[in-house]
Amino acid sequence: MPNLDEPKRTAIELSAVLHALSDPTRLAVVRQIEADGERLCGALMVDVAKSTLSQHLRVLREAGITRTRACGNQRWVSLRRDDLDELFPGLLDVVLRAVDRTGAPADRTDERADDRVDDRADATR
Repeated sequence: MPNLDEPKRTAIELSAVLHALSDPTRLAVVRQIEADGERLCGALMVDVAKSTLSQHLRVLREAGITRTRACGNQRWVSLRRDDLDELFPGLLDVVLRAVDRTGAPADRTDERADDRVDDRADATR
Protein backbone atom coordinates (compact mmCIF):
# COMPACT_ATOMS: atom_id res chain seq x y z
CA MET A 1 0.00 0.00 0.00
CA PRO A 2 1.42 3.44 -0.84
CA ASN A 3 2.33 6.18 1.60
CA LEU A 4 -0.47 8.50 2.66
CA ASP A 5 -0.65 11.96 1.11
CA GLU A 6 2.25 14.16 2.04
CA PRO A 7 3.79 17.25 0.46
CA LYS A 8 6.71 16.89 -1.90
CA ARG A 9 9.98 18.23 -0.52
CA THR A 10 9.67 21.42 -2.58
CA ALA A 11 6.18 22.11 -1.18
CA ILE A 12 7.17 21.97 2.52
CA GLU A 13 6.73 25.42 4.06
CA LEU A 14 8.51 26.74 7.11
CA SER A 15 5.32 28.22 8.55
CA ALA A 16 3.56 24.82 8.41
CA VAL A 17 6.53 23.09 10.03
CA LEU A 18 6.72 25.65 12.84
CA HIS A 19 2.97 25.45 13.40
CA ALA A 20 3.10 21.66 13.61
CA LEU A 21 6.02 21.78 16.05
CA SER A 22 4.26 24.34 18.27
CA ASP A 23 2.03 21.74 19.96
CA PRO A 24 3.33 19.77 22.98
CA THR A 25 1.67 16.52 21.90
CA ARG A 26 3.10 16.73 18.39
CA LEU A 27 6.52 17.53 19.83
CA ALA A 28 6.26 14.45 22.05
CA VAL A 29 5.47 12.35 18.95
CA VAL A 30 8.44 13.80 17.05
CA ARG A 31 10.75 13.17 20.03
CA GLN A 32 9.68 9.52 20.21
CA ILE A 33 10.18 8.94 16.50
CA GLU A 34 13.54 10.71 16.60
CA ALA A 35 14.65 8.52 19.51
CA ASP A 36 13.27 5.18 18.32
CA GLY A 37 12.97 5.47 14.54
CA GLU A 38 9.87 4.43 12.63
CA ARG A 39 7.03 3.54 14.99
CA LEU A 40 3.57 2.05 14.76
CA CYS A 41 1.08 4.88 15.21
CA GLY A 42 -0.68 2.89 17.94
CA ALA A 43 2.59 2.46 19.85
CA LEU A 44 3.18 6.17 20.37
CA MET A 45 3.08 7.06 24.06
CA VAL A 46 0.93 10.17 24.31
CA ASP A 47 -1.92 10.94 26.65
CA VAL A 48 -4.62 11.78 24.11
CA ALA A 49 -7.56 9.93 22.60
CA LYS A 50 -6.89 7.83 19.52
CA SER A 51 -8.90 10.22 17.34
CA THR A 52 -6.95 13.18 18.67
CA LEU A 53 -3.66 11.41 17.99
CA SER A 54 -4.82 10.78 14.42
CA GLN A 55 -5.39 14.51 13.98
CA HIS A 56 -1.95 15.33 15.39
CA LEU A 57 -0.36 12.79 13.05
CA ARG A 58 -2.24 14.32 10.11
CA VAL A 59 -0.90 17.79 10.97
CA LEU A 60 2.66 16.45 11.18
CA ARG A 61 2.27 14.57 7.88
CA GLU A 62 0.68 17.47 6.01
CA ALA A 63 3.40 19.83 7.28
CA GLY A 64 6.03 17.51 5.82
CA ILE A 65 7.56 16.51 9.16
CA THR A 66 6.54 12.86 9.10
CA ARG A 67 5.85 10.16 6.56
CA THR A 68 3.08 7.65 7.24
CA ARG A 69 3.40 4.25 5.63
CA ALA A 70 0.42 1.94 5.45
CA CYS A 71 1.09 -1.78 5.83
CA GLY A 72 -2.14 -3.75 5.89
CA ASN A 73 -4.25 -2.28 8.66
CA GLN A 74 -1.23 -0.81 10.43
CA ARG A 75 0.25 2.65 10.00
CA TRP A 76 3.94 3.30 10.52
CA VAL A 77 5.21 6.83 11.06
CA SER A 78 8.75 8.11 10.51
CA LEU A 79 10.48 11.49 10.36
CA ARG A 80 11.30 13.09 7.05
CA ARG A 81 14.67 14.04 8.53
CA ASP A 82 16.50 14.28 5.20
CA ASP A 83 13.88 16.60 3.70
CA LEU A 84 13.74 18.84 6.77
CA ASP A 85 17.53 19.04 7.10
CA GLU A 86 17.87 19.89 3.41
CA LEU A 87 15.25 22.65 3.54
CA PHE A 88 15.81 24.01 7.06
CA PRO A 89 19.31 22.96 8.21
CA GLY A 90 19.49 22.45 11.97
CA LEU A 91 15.87 23.44 12.68
CA LEU A 92 14.73 20.07 13.99
CA ASP A 93 17.90 19.68 16.07
CA VAL A 94 17.42 23.10 17.69
CA VAL A 95 13.75 22.45 18.46
CA LEU A 96 14.40 18.99 19.92
CA ARG A 97 17.35 20.24 22.00
CA ALA A 98 15.20 23.05 23.38
CA VAL A 99 12.45 20.57 24.28
CA ASP A 100 14.97 18.23 25.93
CA ARG A 101 16.42 21.15 27.89
CA THR A 102 13.08 22.42 29.16
CA GLY A 103 11.24 19.11 29.20
CA ALA A 104 8.02 21.08 28.79
CA PRO A 105 6.03 19.01 26.27
CA ALA A 106 6.58 15.63 27.91
CA ASP A 107 6.08 17.07 31.39
CA ARG A 108 2.83 18.81 30.41
CA THR A 109 1.41 15.57 29.03
CA ASP A 110 2.40 13.73 32.21
CA GLU A 111 0.96 16.48 34.42
CA ARG A 112 -2.38 16.33 32.62
CA ALA A 113 -2.51 12.57 33.17
CA ASP A 114 -1.66 13.06 36.86
CA ASP A 115 -4.35 15.76 37.17
CA ARG A 116 -6.98 13.44 35.71
CA VAL A 117 -6.02 10.67 38.13
CA ASP A 118 -6.22 13.17 41.02
CA ASP A 119 -9.60 14.43 39.78
CA ARG A 120 -10.97 10.88 39.59
CA ALA A 121 -9.69 10.14 43.09
CA ASP A 122 -11.32 13.32 44.41
CA ALA A 123 -14.60 12.44 42.71
CA THR A 124 -14.76 9.05 44.43
CA ARG A 125 -14.28 10.51 47.90
